Amino acid sequence: MKSRLAAVTAAALLLVGSAACAPPEKESGGEQTQSGVKAGEATSAQDFGGMDGLIEAAKKEGELNVIALPPDWANYGNIIKTFEDKYGIKVNSAQPNASSQEEINAATQQKGKSTAPDVFDLGQSVALANTSMFAPYRVATFDDIPAAFKDREGTWVNDYGGYMSIGYDSAKVPEVTSVDDLLKPEFRGKVALNGDPTQAGAAYSGVLMVALSQGGSVDDIAPGVEFFRKLNQAGNFLPVDPTPATIESGQTPVVIDWNYLNAAQSQKLPSWRVFVPPEYPVAGYYYQAINKDAPHPAAARLWQEFLFSDEGQNLFAAGGVRPARADNMMTDGTLDQAAAATLPVIDGPVTVPSPDQTEKATAYLAEHWAGAVG
Repeated sequence: MKSRLAAVTAAALLLVGSAACAPPEKESGGEQTQSGVKAGEATSAQDFGGMDGLIEAAKKEGELNVIALPPDWANYGNIIKTFEDKYGIKVNSAQPNASSQEEINAATQQKGKSTAPDVFDLGQSVALANTSMFAPYRVATFDDIPAAFKDREGTWVNDYGGYMSIGYDSAKVPEVTSVDDLLKPEFRGKVALNGDPTQAGAAYSGVLMVALSQGGSVDDIAPGVEFFRKLNQAGNFLPVDPTPATIESGQTPVVIDWNYLNAAQSQKLPSWRVFVPPEYPVAGYYYQAINKDAPHPAAARLWQEFLFSDEGQNLFAAGGVRPARADNMMTDGTLDQAAAATLPVIDGPVTVPSPDQTEKATAYLAEHWAGAVG
């Protein structure tokens, strides 16, 4: 499962590997496009003379570097395979369980190398703190993406989202009908959170969901931290980063995570249930962006075109996530109906934190989280 949690060991191994056998430098910006700018400066497919020109340039590069994209997260396994098959471009998928911050760290550490990430898939707080590293690019379907889901220049664009949930193994714990159930003795040593909320978008949203259930708000996440303090004191909080393996083995029988990730586990574990608290729905979208120093700049731009095409958006929907273009595709009749039927429907208002609210909450977590669960 894509933890979005710092993995110090993996980062250390990456640095050691880089020192032992440094990958070759890549020419900055790629080749010149039809419009006269380098591929790394192209702001739309028109700079390549249209999609055919972009496809040709991307195929010439032949590779794409992605990072922090587990195959069972948002259907990325099928998305990557479909992209490879469609364009004949090899996708190098590094550190699938890396955090959003580790994506940025990898781009910084490997800048100028052929192994640097070409594209990012980031939680809100990390994305908005690092926009200077992104290359503006407007995909062909840009105007079809709601204004709230994109930077107007295409520096970042939301690709998919979902709702925060509690997944649990009904064969190992009682039915979960509220957040407060997690404090019961039956949940001792069983409740895991997907990541560190100071670095991971999923974990931050989990704490926010809990905060709302405890009388807090998107502007006051303190009650959420206090709940996890009580959970830890009761011995119910399990400081283990959940993965499909830990869920299947029974090591993490309760997981606070995005609904689409929890729902995916039901296919492997029939007793796995997913609960989205109806009174406290928290929604969140991930941020897609191009590394301005991408070693494969044309392939990076083709990847964006693919993700935001009808085909790419329907592949996201098949993974149980809500594509950014879902509403417009429903209106146009281009959203896969079978996939759309599996997306959760929440009646009433949904909490979606603004960038400023996320920044303030993350600052509070940075100061108080470790003391609560340490």
